[in-house]
Amino acid sequence: MRKLFAVLLTSSALLGASAAMAADEPMSVSTLLKQGYTVVGIVPSTAGPGIFLQKGDALIACFAAETTTSKEITTKYCKPVK
Repeated sequence: MRKLFAVLLTSSALLGASAAMAADEPMSVSTLLKQGYTVVGIVPSTAGPGIFLQKGDALIACFAAETTTSKEITTKYCKPVK
């Protein structure tokens, strides 16, 4: 019984640590896609291309940017739409 309790305690500690690490990861198009969000719209913007992602009733707007010397397009920022 003590062994089972120790295993459960260790498992919940590991799950808590991984959830905390995921919460520290900055919101980006890439991380949202990994979390199951779907791209539902794209619009041109002066802040860079606007990308709308949705999961259930949660809608997030992200803006991306690139330069002629950048190797990839990166997420500038994401914000929930209310």
